[in-house]
Amino acid sequence: MKRLDLSVDVTDASGLGEQATIKVTVHLPTAELLASPPIVCFAKPGAGFSRGYFTTDLPGPASGAQADWHAARGWIFVSVDHLGVGGSSSHEADHLDYTTLSAASDAAEREVLRQLAEGTLHDDTAAIDVPIVLGIGQSMGGCLTIVQQAHHHTYHGIGILGFSVLHTQSPMPPGQAPIVRPWRSRDASVTLNASQLETSRASASVEATRWAYFHDDVDTEFFLPSHEYAARGRELPPWASATYPGVVATILTPGIVASEAAAVDVPVLVLMGDRDVIADPKGEPRAYLSATSVDLFVCPRMAHMHNFAGSRHLVWQRIHAWGSWVAALQGTLDHRAPIPTKENT
Repeated sequence: MKRLDLSVDVTDASGLGEQATIKVTVHLPTAELLASPPIVCFAKPGAGFSRGYFTTDLPGPASGAQADWHAARGWIFVSVDHLGVGGSSSHEADHLDYTTLSAASDAAEREVLRQLAEGTLHDDTAAIDVPIVLGIGQSMGGCLTIVQQAHHHTYHGIGILGFSVLHTQSPMPPGQAPIVRPWRSRDASVTLNASQLETSRASASVEATRWAYFHDDVDTEFFLPSHEYAARGRELPPWASATYPGVVATILTPGIVASEAAAVDVPVLVLMGDRDVIADPKGEPRAYLSATSVDLFVCPRMAHMHNFAGSRHLVWQRIHAWGSWVAALQGTLDHRAPIPTKENT
């Protein structure tokens, strides 16, 4: 297995008028393990987290990193930092809206696919020009995966992990009042909402956040919300990001990407923990009105941050089985399915 860290220039796609780069980590399986047909899975993290959420053996009762797990079973797994997050370039938060973020990620991911097709990504990697392309996203990453697919048709299937199109609502420990964040319109100014954003963060104690993020079998003493590390003089861990894009101010508004979800016309996997942020789990599939299929999985003994859970391997197995099914479906529809491009979608 090989691991490559790449910085991809997305200046033109972002439209920001300044240099912009996206950082990705590619996990490549050995040639003998490569799935047939090849499967390339792009994964994006939630707010406050970086691509290290997928590439790091995270604390918790289980072991292993998700990227390693899928690559060991034949997938090319690409972990992506959103623009303005982690190792990607930093920009004014209120410039990082849904359109900008999805265009930048699409451009970066297509560049990875181009290099795979030309066999230039790594010296020991043969050309892979007709892979099955999947996109998965955790929390905010799920929201932005929906937008990207609706706008750019990057994927043959998408997995939405811990995000609700209908109503994303953070759970609270028994006896504690729910967090009520302001519902904002799609084009609301992030600058104007900055104080409200800080107020909503402060309204959730570290203990309440830990309860929502981790199930009872996880020792949570290691964890602080990302904005708390510097304040407490602690080093940011490899899975966290100190920066947020502007969309974090609005993604909790019910139905904020409902039109995009309704436009997704590929298979969808809706996946969540049994203590997660989805107000109506069984109602969630109806948001994907154009999808060719919608699968729902509620994972036991799992809170919002799935990859820390003792049951994390159940999620990875479910994603892997679903991805293999998407590959089988695509093979039935078109044996020579091309990499999605602007011209053929």
